[in-house]
Amino acid sequence: MRIDIPEQKKLVFETRIPVRWGDMDAMGHLNNTTYFRYMETARIDWFRSIGCVPDAQGEGPVIVNAFCNFYRQFEYPDEVLLKMYVSDPGRTTFESWATMEKVAQPGVVCAAGGATTIWVNFPQQKAVALPEWIRALVSD
Repeated sequence: MRIDIPEQKKLVFETRIPVRWGDMDAMGHLNNTTYFRYMETARIDWFRSIGCVPDAQGEGPVIVNAFCNFYRQFEYPDEVLLKMYVSDPGRTTFESWATMEKVAQPGVVCAAGGATTIWVNFPQQKAVALPEWIRALVSD
């Protein structure tokens, strides 16, 4: 199943990630699981950059699903330009999206993915409303 990234989204973060030799699989290209790690790294770095540090005794973000579409392969020693976007804030959730390009080939998307983030009260293990400051950041 292919999930498309929406046209209406807000760019919130960019990062560069070098492909390491050990990130490749037996076929000599970036292992599929590594794309998810790159997206996770970008999400965590973005959360940290906005002061969102989850507190096990309080509230914070949790990913409830994730996907990735693979278009072109990455290989060592590529460098990945990952652009992270957000959209569609709901009462307790918002969507995050990512595109991955080779730094050496700007504008050529090699992979694209995303995740649904839900805001959770950790001690209660229950979804709660997005804080207004997060809602403001993920809204258009």
